[in-house]
Amino acid sequence: MKGLAWAAASVLLVTAAQLLMKWGMAQIPLLPLNLITPGLVAQYGTPLLAVAGGILGYALSMLCWFYALLYLPLSAAYPLISISYALVYFAAVLLPWFNESATLLKTLGVACILFGVWLINSNGKRSSH
Repeated sequence: MKGLAWAAASVLLVTAAQLLMKWGMAQIPLLPLNLITPGLVAQYGTPLLAVAGGILGYALSMLCWFYALLYLPLSAAYPLISISYALVYFAAVLLPWFNESATLLKTLGVACILFGVWLINSNGKRSSH
């Protein structure tokens, strides 16, 4: 159970990290490095904090992942990362500031991912061969 909790924390953190970085980067204009001034950085403080929060989220997610790997077999743990793809997709579609559209193909793709994770981690009878 510990391993699943650590894996879930990792998945949630990496999902939040993706969303924070996407939102932050969408608010900042693309400029050459030589045009970036302290005033410009101050002007985009909130989006830059969101990007920094995303980077921190990735770091914390990695720490949680290390602990998940202590308790779970890699063959069961690694597919769990795919759940973040589904969470990011649903958040990007549901949260208005991302303005992303849901399509049948995208939704079916996410459903296939989730079904695959469930299949890999289901407790069905396994062959001992």
